[in-house]
Amino acid sequence: MSETQKITALFFLLPSEFNDAKSYEILLICQTKCVNLQALKYFAMEKEEKYKLLKQQIEALVAGEDDSVSVMANVSAAIHQEMGFFWTGFYIVKGEELHLGPFQGSVACMHIPFGRGVCGAAWQRAETIVVPDVEQFPGHIACSSLSRSEIVVPLFNTSREVVAVLDIDSRELNTFDDIDRYWLEQIVQVIK
Repeated sequence: MSETQKITALFFLLPSEFNDAKSYEILLICQTKCVNLQALKYFAMEKEEKYKLLKQQIEALVAGEDDSVSVMANVSAAIHQEMGFFWTGFYIVKGEELHLGPFQGSVACMHIPFGRGVCGAAWQRAETIVVPDVEQFPGHIACSSLSRSEIVVPLFNTSREVVAVLDIDSRELNTFDDIDRYWLEQIVQVIK
């Protein structure tokens, strides 16, 4: 957990919950350094609020649309535009590989084998993977040296088989957290 995340989490504690010296010490350091805790609270709430509105926008955008590629194209564009990530896109399962699908951002890897890199691992595990530092992920596939952190969310069919993954990269370390995980998992469920 980054210092900002720790500070933000501490802000939501009531004074009576500062029951350990370390939490209280961090709070005092924040106050000493004049960290604007209201701004941190606003930032944390803003991210969640953005995702809530984004999900509503995407639901309206794709309502009645049954072409999955068209839906993925608009979903990746909406996420990319609203959240300002470095790279946002989909890889679609075809045989034993993920094939590049609709995306927003710089050029990307065209094929990713099952189990390879963050996308292949998310497919293999059938679960969301959050990577705070891509250089620390074993077997990371570097489509761009500018990518520093990543989140990959699998899309499932009605049989709970992974049919695609949503891949999002950031130029910053530690960009993604449980808020991103929760809301992106909600958003991909909109895709049929």
